[in-house]
Amino acid sequence: MIPRVAFMPDCFHEVNGVALTSRQLDAWAQRQRYPFLSIHYGPRLHAETHGDYRRVELDRTWAKVAVDCDLWFDAALFRHRSLLRDELRRFRPDVVHITGPGDAGILGAWLAHDLRIPLVISWHTNVHEFAARRLRNLHVSEPIASFAERKILDAVCRFYKLGKVLLAPSPELLQMLQQRTGRPVYRMTRGCDTTLFRPRTHAPKSNILLGFTGRLTAEKNLRSLASLQRKLDEGYPGLCRFLIVGEGGERPWLEANLRNAVFTGVLKGEALAEAYSAMDIFVFPSETDTYGNVVVEAMASGVPAVVSNKGGPRFLVKHGETGFVADSPDAFTEHVALLARNLPLRRSMGQAARQFAEAQSWDSVFQRVYQAYAEAVTGCPQLSAALPAVI
Repeated sequence: MIPRVAFMPDCFHEVNGVALTSRQLDAWAQRQRYPFLSIHYGPRLHAETHGDYRRVELDRTWAKVAVDCDLWFDAALFRHRSLLRDELRRFRPDVVHITGPGDAGILGAWLAHDLRIPLVISWHTNVHEFAARRLRNLHVSEPIASFAERKILDAVCRFYKLGKVLLAPSPELLQMLQQRTGRPVYRMTRGCDTTLFRPRTHAPKSNILLGFTGRLTAEKNLRSLASLQRKLDEGYPGLCRFLIVGEGGERPWLEANLRNAVFTGVLKGEALAEAYSAMDIFVFPSETDTYGNVVVEAMASGVPAVVSNKGGPRFLVKHGETGFVADSPDAFTEHVALLARNLPLRRSMGQAARQFAEAQSWDSVFQRVYQAYAEAVTGCPQLSAALPAVI
C-alpha cells in the first residue's frame, strides 16, 4: 500500500536546493497520483485540493526573522497548529516528512508527536558549518567559532532523533546521522532536468568563462574566488573571467573585489540553462554544501566542475574524469588553470559530466524516499522494498 504522506518543508518557493527538491517531490507525488498533503509557507494563506492531493500554504507574520536574503523563520509559527492539526486529522497521513529544524519543521515535528504519526526528517543543510563560517567572516575568534559549530551540531542531532527514519544526501552524512542518532538513514540524493540543462552551441569567446551558480553567502566560500583570480592572473594574465549567477549578502564584497566578472542576479528556467551552457568551467569552492544541485546542473550542461574536497559535491565529481576535486586552495587553482589551457580536456570531461548527469533521475530518488516512508510506517525494510515501480 502506498503511504499517505504529509510533507512540511521549510523551503518551497525560494531559490535554493531544499526548495527545488521540495517542489520536485510535490510534483512527482502528483504525477504518481499518490495521496499527498503538501504544507508549506507561501505568499498568502491558501488551500486547494485535486483528488488525493491537497496543498495548504501558510502565511508568515510580523514575527518573521530573516535568516538569509530569501529565507525566514516565523517566531509565531504555532499560531497555525490548530488549523494544521485539523488538516492532518482529515487527511489521516501514515507519515509526516519535514526537512529540518526551521519553522515548518518544528511545527511538523510537534504535530507528528501530538498526533502520534511516524516522523521522517531529511537533512539538507549543514547549519552548524554555515553558522561557523559566518562567525569567522565576522572575525570571531576560532575557538568561539569552533565551539559554536560543535554545540549547534549537538542541538541539530538531538532534533533529528525525533525522526523514526532519516534521509541524507551523502555517505558521510549517512554515517554521521547513524552514529549520532541511532536511527535508520536512507540516502536521498537529487535528480536533474537534463532536458532543460543540456550542452548548447555558443559563439567563440576570447577568454575562458569560469562560472558559479548559487546563493552568494558566506558559507559558499566565495571570497576564495578573488584569490583564485589573482593567482590565475599572475601566471596567465587575462585568461579567465567570471560569470556569477545568484544573489545574497556577499554580492557587494564580490563586486568590489572580483575583477572582470559579470553578476546576473537570480536566473531561472531557460535563462539559467543558457548561463550554464555558456560556462567553460564550473567553479564551486563551497566546503559546507551537503549535495550541490548546481554542480549536477552544470555537468548536465556539458561543463566540467572543480570542487572542494569538503562537503557533498566531492561525491558528485569523478576526479580526473568529470572534473577535479581539489584538496587545497592551490590545487583548486592548478586544476582550473589546467582546464582553462586545455580545450580537448575540457571537452572530454564535459562529455563525461553530461553522461553522469543523465543518470541522475528524480524518479529513482523519490522511489527511495517512499521506501523510507514505508519503513517509518511498518518498521520493516523488507516491506518497504515491495513498493510498486514508478509509473
